[in-house]
Amino acid sequence: MKPTPFPQLLHVFFHNWLVQQRNVSHHTLLSYRDSWRLFLRFVGMRKAKPVVRLCLTELTAVEVLAFLQHTEQERKASIGTRNCRLAALRSFFSFVADREPLASAQCSEILRIPTKRAQQPALCYLDADEVAAILAQPDCSTREGERDHALLAVLYNTGARIEEALNLSSRTIRFESPFQVRLFGKGRKERICPLWPETAELLRALVKRQSGGDDEPIFRNRYGRSLGAAGFRFKLKQYVGAAAKKVPSLANKRVSPHTLRRTMAVHLVAAGVDVTVIRSWLGHERLDTTNKYARADIETKRKALERVDVSARPGEPPRWRRDTEVLAWLDSL
Repeated sequence: MKPTPFPQLLHVFFHNWLVQQRNVSHHTLLSYRDSWRLFLRFVGMRKAKPVVRLCLTELTAVEVLAFLQHTEQERKASIGTRNCRLAALRSFFSFVADREPLASAQCSEILRIPTKRAQQPALCYLDADEVAAILAQPDCSTREGERDHALLAVLYNTGARIEEALNLSSRTIRFESPFQVRLFGKGRKERICPLWPETAELLRALVKRQSGGDDEPIFRNRYGRSLGAAGFRFKLKQYVGAAAKKVPSLANKRVSPHTLRRTMAVHLVAAGVDVTVIRSWLGHERLDTTNKYARADIETKRKALERVDVSARPGEPPRWRRDTEVLAWLDSL
């Protein structure tokens, strides 16, 4: 049997397997697309031939490993990004292994490439005064400032991912009490989050100043199109820089839209909210993911330490350890 040409396999993988059969989200589709664009261009450069002339047999485990090394060392990507690129490639070769018996050995070798373990740094989250300082930065007298202030409030209030917040429309918001918003998260999961009256009022004012249908995105750029995540990250960086002049601790923190999500989770933990409620609030699939926020809040840990019975605490150090003059202690014997 003649093997299926590589371009045809890739087309079937994206259009038939990912979209029609697995019904992956648009975000996942774009992530896989970008990974394959980078990989094919990388292999084309190594083989000194255009991408259109590459065949399946040239996409070996050696090329995949070289691409992953290039992603980390040359493109300075994180280990998490490296693993995402590998996941996109492995998904395709798993698909090919079931359809092209002659390529099974090649696919198996690629599928055996492990994900790389990364060091887990302490979670970065914001204190209440840091959140307030950032929220105070947008100039609400301008349309752009009003939009950014409302978006920052939504991100903190709901703990939404940036993509979830940017997809909000007036149809997904309840402007009457009880105020709430409907979010569509990873895996096409839907969840309802409550809104503070102040956040609902910010969104109501933003909607009133806009034209368009109920399904149109609320957060738009200057051209009337949906605001992009990259554009807002750039604006947030500016706001954090300005806020750091008033709250210096912000200068030592790397703040992203996801930081506001983590911050809301940690603040909920500190407020004594049950971790299963926080899991539902954030749309986590596993409780283990939520538990890391319980481990992150140092103030909650400190309060827990203070509740330990005094009798169980260590006693004071011996007197000779407290005396700065060892000879004075010896003389007192």
